[in-house]
Amino acid sequence: MIAIVHQTIDVSAVLQAALSDSSGATVLFLGTVRDHGEQGAVSEIYYEAYPEMAEAALRKIEQYAIERWNLLGFVTVQRLGLLKVGEISVAIAVSSEHRKEAFEACSYVIDVIKQSVPVWKKEISAAGSRWVEGVMLEDTKEDGHV
Repeated sequence: MIAIVHQTIDVSAVLQAALSDSSGATVLFLGTVRDHGEQGAVSEIYYEAYPEMAEAALRKIEQYAIERWNLLGFVTVQRLGLLKVGEISVAIAVSSEHRKEAFEACSYVIDVIKQSVPVWKKEISAAGSRWVEGVMLEDTKEDGHV
């Protein structure tokens, strides 16, 4: 399951949606707005996306991760809009039969989301605002997939 939302992410719902009676491991990742960036203090971050493109990219990541790690549950929720420090911007939960696969899959998913999903962020501080450049991670390429 994937979703792009403007409201607060319900972490309990994300976790519940990823659980499976057949899984022995569930990993939950929460990306939160931190109080600083490369340019100093940050009070808020504004997230923007082209939802149709972002959803399509997330679906590809979901399909690949489920197949690659034999996942039993997969949930990714990306929040858009203006978020304050400490708020959750992205939640990922995956479940699998064993912990190694769950951890590897969750790590892969957040790395590829940061690299390839069209979500942009603008850091806001007392000094002004600036769009943050995307991340290019060479080590997220597995089996030729990004």
